[in-house]
Amino acid sequence: MRTARDADAAAIHAIYAPSVSDGAATFETALPGVDAMRERIRSRLRHYPWLVWEEAGEVLAYAYAGRFRERAAYDWIAETSIYVRASAQRRGIARRLYGVLLDVMRLQGLAQAVGVITLPGTASVAMHEAMGFTPAGVWRQCGYKLGQWWDVGVWQKELQAAANPPATVTPFPQLPPAPLQELLESRNT
Repeated sequence: MRTARDADAAAIHAIYAPSVSDGAATFETALPGVDAMRERIRSRLRHYPWLVWEEAGEVLAYAYAGRFRERAAYDWIAETSIYVRASAQRRGIARRLYGVLLDVMRLQGLAQAVGVITLPGTASVAMHEAMGFTPAGVWRQCGYKLGQWWDVGVWQKELQAAANPPATVTPFPQLPPAPLQELLESRNT
């Protein structure tokens, strides 16, 4: 487990592609190119974590956090996403990778994580709930893809008690290296 790098863009693109072309886990309908994926990684890493699970030099999964909404009042909440290559699913990788992502977000000072799941999304719902997320609502028929309308569920997890006033969230690149490395190594086995 490690932080994503520019060189991971092609592998991340390959993992993401089936969700765009054949699935509804994402509402993106046009597959971005590898260069666009590389820019997404760079852009996200300016403030939030983007982690990958690698085995024998191959990226099998990735997870990242991102801004939930643009208004400053939302600075302490982030939306999370995770994608696992089909051949690597059902091995516990998602839970371990997601767990470290949440720990890193907590280290940054984020108070809430939000998972947005296309329903029914049975496996994703089960994983989020196993990670301590609770249902926070459903947006009915809010996305049209693959010839049908989809509902989207929102799951929420408190990462730490909300302080009043809250401390400024630490951008991912400014986290102390030692605690970050310890988190990345904690669930690698």
